[in-house]
Amino acid sequence: MQSLNAILATKLKTKQTMGFLDILGLGNKSAKVKELLSNGAIIVDVRSKAEYAGGSIAKSKNIPLENLSDYLENWKKSGQQIVFCCASGMRSSSATRQAKAKGIDAMNGGGWASLSKFVDA
Repeated sequence: MQSLNAILATKLKTKQTMGFLDILGLGNKSAKVKELLSNGAIIVDVRSKAEYAGGSIAKSKNIPLENLSDYLENWKKSGQQIVFCCASGMRSSSATRQAKAKGIDAMNGGGWASLSKFVDA
């Protein structure tokens, strides 16, 4: 069984700044989000249409998680960077894994309400 230090070292070596490190509060989400957005990344909210209608980040796109696969190939071809969000970070985590598996530069932004604090309106 790996020690926590070994796990952290592995994560740092693979530059996985989101996910495990951020769960521990060690990542710099604000800086990463701002960097991606300044480079033209889009925010994709993977909640349902009804959830999105109840509140969202300005200029975000709503693509429910179950429809995500319809967009992945185009994002890959375009080189589009994506910051995913949802209600709590669970669905956006799944979306991020799917996108990264296709070779897309993606980040799990977590819950939309907390992510909105890092996004200039």
